[in-house]
Amino acid sequence: MAVSCAVVPYMDCSEKGTPYSDPDLVILRNVITWCVSREQEQEETRNREDLTVIQASDELLKRELYTEKFTILSGRDKKGAAIALFTARIHQPSLTSHQLVLKALVYQLDAALESIETQRNGLVFIYDMTESKYSNFDYELSKKILNLLKGGYPARLKKVLIVTAPLWFKAPFKILRLFVKEKLRERVYTINLSQLTHHIPQETLPQQLGGQGITNHRAWLQLCSRVALREEPDMNTYFVSCKRPEEGQDSSCRSMSSDTSDNLLHSDIDSEESKETVNEKQNNEDLEKEDSSDEKEVIVEKEDSSNLVPSKRRLDSVGNSDSVKRAAQETNGENSIEDSIDGPRKKRPSSSTSSVLNDTVEDSIHMPEEDGMDLDQLVEYTRHMKRRGLMEEYASIKMEPPAGTFTVSKAKHNLPKNRYSDVLCLDHSRVKLSAQNNDPSSDYINANFVDGYMHKNAYISTQGPLPRTFGDFWRMVWENQVMVIVMTTRAVERGRVKCGQYWPPEEDGEEQHEDFLIINTRMEVYQDYSVTWLFLLNSKTNESRQIYHLQFTSWPDYGTPSSAAAFLEFLFKVRACQEEAVSSLGSEWQGHPLGPPVLVHCSAGIGRTGTFITTDISLRRLDHIQTVNIRDTVRRIRSQRAFSIQMPDQYVFCHFAIIEHGMCEGVVGDVDWTGFDDSDSEMSD
Repeated sequence: MAVSCAVVPYMDCSEKGTPYSDPDLVILRNVITWCVSREQEQEETRNREDLTVIQASDELLKRELYTEKFTILSGRDKKGAAIALFTARIHQPSLTSHQLVLKALVYQLDAALESIETQRNGLVFIYDMTESKYSNFDYELSKKILNLLKGGYPARLKKVLIVTAPLWFKAPFKILRLFVKEKLRERVYTINLSQLTHHIPQETLPQQLGGQGITNHRAWLQLCSRVALREEPDMNTYFVSCKRPEEGQDSSCRSMSSDTSDNLLHSDIDSEESKETVNEKQNNEDLEKEDSSDEKEVIVEKEDSSNLVPSKRRLDSVGNSDSVKRAAQETNGENSIEDSIDGPRKKRPSSSTSSVLNDTVEDSIHMPEEDGMDLDQLVEYTRHMKRRGLMEEYASIKMEPPAGTFTVSKAKHNLPKNRYSDVLCLDHSRVKLSAQNNDPSSDYINANFVDGYMHKNAYISTQGPLPRTFGDFWRMVWENQVMVIVMTTRAVERGRVKCGQYWPPEEDGEEQHEDFLIINTRMEVYQDYSVTWLFLLNSKTNESRQIYHLQFTSWPDYGTPSSAAAFLEFLFKVRACQEEAVSSLGSEWQGHPLGPPVLVHCSAGIGRTGTFITTDISLRRLDHIQTVNIRDTVRRIRSQRAFSIQMPDQYVFCHFAIIEHGMCEGVVGDVDWTGFDDSDSEMSD
């Protein structure tokens, strides 16, 4: 079986200046490690089930193969995953054995894995229970198949679709769900036949499942035979790709070479048909760890997108170009920040939390409390819990139900404004925009107010803007007097759009979104982040403001940063910009001493966004009363922006960020982390 990875010697890739310091090589090494671990699991599974020798000439195996109870379809899903189909009604447990069934599966899966596209895009397993009876079901065999798929194959198991499950299946299904880990459990769906096309294109599905495809099992077995004989056949002669095309391309299924399938999606597709969930995004992108659930679909009735996407207007639509630019440059000169961080690490500036708080500050949900740990206690607690314990602690938080309703987010006219169909706004804390043209639906944007430490509404947590919401985004910035925008993602990562380009990326560039003109007046690019000075003009009122846009660019493609140093440096740069902005307002600002809300976003507005806010709140509390309570801080943030801190690794990272800050300040000495990584971490985005 061909697997697209090779063995390279281990190198310490963290040393800058070494041949292996290139981030791409770090990723490559991680991918290779993942492949090797999957190969080892596969070998263990085959040895345990006595599947190491599979003879295609075995008459019993031939008979099992030709029952057609298990086959690989020639079509794929829209993400390029191969489709495996098990038809339960054909299976007669009394006429075969577990070993024969598993050998038939392995024989065909090995062939499917000869396709580089399958290795790259994973596998969807359909368990068709249509017209099946209890006598067709084998509980122990089902467990073995799940074991085989979830850990014993290099291809990622994208999801398991159980179609038309009968009532009697509910009890064993509950047991099966307990048997598998949560990360796989969340990708197992019981659906009816009509829902199947929400997951698999109709042209891929065979006719017996309501599709248009034609199953040619004999042709597939002939190809499997050629693979078994090591003839290295062209797998593209069988497989037909249904990967989502780039904008302007034909969307029909087509034969596709591995070169073609490697195309990157650089357009911000936000139609309802293509809208993914944040969990699906994780599943599609995390090659090393299958750590997230897939689609929890919300079917949105399509509206005319031509009425939703705002047009860009050039500078001459609002006035004289030169005069506006001069005003922008003058504003920029008055409020510039010259405290760039270079050279040896310096002691962190004080957050000055104590000096700015007084009795007039409106209560936040994060206030001084006796509960908590000082830095030494946090170190010992983290060492004692280890990664596994912290992940279990996060899991208990994740199990808590949302603290409110999502009625406005779920309204039909608002669904197209959500980047992900399963990341919605809690009603009680959502940011309400001013209604436009007496349209009550125009007050919605996917954003929530989140309290800071002793600072009500210190942040706005929001999703990465979609093209159709660029105008709403800048209206939110203007109406809430936001002066600092924190972006913790790149616009495109791994060829996938994470956030629309809502600001001009080049110096002296300008864009118009509805009533707002945005000019990029200055940029400073550092190793791990960039700072952009934006001139924001409200063309309705002719008022202007300066906005700081800070973008963290060093979050790794998989998981969390191995060190919090760059992230902490970025966080304190954000604080410096906010302090400068508030200072420039002078007596005009009469609100909280720390200023108006800081707007924070990533792609969904919950993962890296929640990580940033948790760390910032914890450090402000640490500075004020010398203790932290990360668990309760996360729970409270989630009560205002649901699902904040998206993955276990982000929760673990928050602990290390606080400890690393203490080490930088000289409050904490070196820590022995031997034995901390006693379990595989789940990757996050």
